[in-house]
Amino acid sequence: MLPLIIIAVAIAILSIGYIAYGGWLSKQWGVDPERTTPAVEFADGVDYVAAPPAVLMGHHFASIAGVGPINGPIQASLFGWVPVFLWCVLGGIFVGGVHDYGSLLASVRHEGKSIGEVVGATGGPRIKKLFIVFAFLVLTLVVASFVNVVAGTFYTPDAHIGFVTNPTGNQSTAMISSLFLILAVLYGILTNKVGLHLGPATVLGIIGIVAAIVVGMKVGFSMGRTGWIIVIACYITIASLLPVWIVLQPRDYLSSYLLYSMMGIAILGIMFTNFTRTAEFHIPAFTGFSTDLGYLFPTLFITVACGACSGFHSLVATGTSSKQLRNEEDARVIGYGAMLIESFLAIIALIAVGMVFDKYKAGAFGSPSVAFASGIASMFGAEASGIYRIIYALITLAASTFALTSLDTGTRLGRFMISELFLKEGEVTYKDATGARRVLAHPLTGTLFIVLAGCIIGGLSLSQIWSLFGAANQLLAAVSLIAIAFWLGGLEKRRNMLYGPMTFMLLVTLTSLITTIIGKIKGFVNGTLTAPMWGHWFQLIFAVAMVVMAITLVIEGVKKYRQLKKNWREKSETDGDAREA
Repeated sequence: MLPLIIIAVAIAILSIGYIAYGGWLSKQWGVDPERTTPAVEFADGVDYVAAPPAVLMGHHFASIAGVGPINGPIQASLFGWVPVFLWCVLGGIFVGGVHDYGSLLASVRHEGKSIGEVVGATGGPRIKKLFIVFAFLVLTLVVASFVNVVAGTFYTPDAHIGFVTNPTGNQSTAMISSLFLILAVLYGILTNKVGLHLGPATVLGIIGIVAAIVVGMKVGFSMGRTGWIIVIACYITIASLLPVWIVLQPRDYLSSYLLYSMMGIAILGIMFTNFTRTAEFHIPAFTGFSTDLGYLFPTLFITVACGACSGFHSLVATGTSSKQLRNEEDARVIGYGAMLIESFLAIIALIAVGMVFDKYKAGAFGSPSVAFASGIASMFGAEASGIYRIIYALITLAASTFALTSLDTGTRLGRFMISELFLKEGEVTYKDATGARRVLAHPLTGTLFIVLAGCIIGGLSLSQIWSLFGAANQLLAAVSLIAIAFWLGGLEKRRNMLYGPMTFMLLVTLTSLITTIIGKIKGFVNGTLTAPMWGHWFQLIFAVAMVVMAITLVIEGVKKYRQLKKNWREKSETDGDAREA
């Protein structure tokens, strides 16, 4: 009964949050459905392509989800289900939702440009460049993390390259994902060039997904890990440069149906379990303020990550989604609504691991994603049953699909940021630049830079990547909230709702990174760190870089804010004198 109660309470609170708090934010920020969006004003058929709300929701939700809201809550479940539940629900409403909605709207009001450009418009070029470099470092970790995840769900150890019958789970997943890409391209052509309407095209797309799954369950594809990393690198390079309607929009839209189906299956499983008692929820309500993961503060808030707040979301919102938003009125459901759905997915992941919690604590699963698939499958039957194997395969496929979706979106975002870093004021594309800057700002240059950096780091399969990503990602969220505050200050709109989340996320992330730095230094001095040592040096150097850049951004931001506040006060006094005269 407890899982059903948890789900019902989560739905109720998140729904109230969307209607009440989300509606209040829309009024405070002056959302205007009559305002022309960048997707319409600057339509170019490549990056600026207005999309129907359902299609854009599919892209945005699939891109921000990845495996973050699955892995994070499962890892944090060691603290108990109550603290994870509270942070996912309340954090989603008052922190993550505000962050995502504000980022999307700020970008829409700045010609669909990135969050770095948004903060630069008010904070100046120095803050803009610092922010872009900071965000690009986080994106590199995103690509590295998800390259590692996707290659891990595709590859067959010591395998030959080719098609196989009676495939393993990884071989089936690799085959289905490859067919899925072909299906996405066909869908994009049908809807954008042939003119097929969204409804019939969606039906055909879903039929195609089912067909791909049927084929992949019978015939798989075998290849080693290195081979898959090379294939993934080639794919994300091409996907980053192609117009969004060819791969990005259709792939993410169709992917979202896998995610919706996965969530629907999980809810059915929870209801089935409630009435048949085929599985039991074993996570304690609260296990204490200290676990094997670390102390509740800051570890819980770093570990849950995307289930409550994620800086990566601001990059997606301002990098691709803002360039596809057809009407400003849709910003609430895309920005705020998608975040709350992701919080709900995090709650589902929490319940799923609760069904296999004893095995998870004992280390029976290779990753949280495997525990998630096993937990949902166990709601329907025993591990040896046919229904268990089918559900397990579908959930594994969905998880790997969203990791790949985050990969191609992250690569495109990195390409945008490199271009913005080397373009001067007034220059729109690399064609406007001259000399070396023209080469550096070229889309291919930025794409190759992030692909090579991300794939090399991800190929090392370092366990430290994910933990470092969590802290850096949350720190990016804090800095993005500062950028949104700058934007609202420039509009003279209320920004009080940002101060609490901004301060809290800064304290959480800086505490986590500084703790990591101290721990690594002690480990080097005492000689207690295990191989590979390169991984520990990478984590230490990256953590130091994140802290230095974040503190620099905060200091620069405070200086600029004081200057802006002085300007606003002087303007207010001048306006008051004018009225009296």
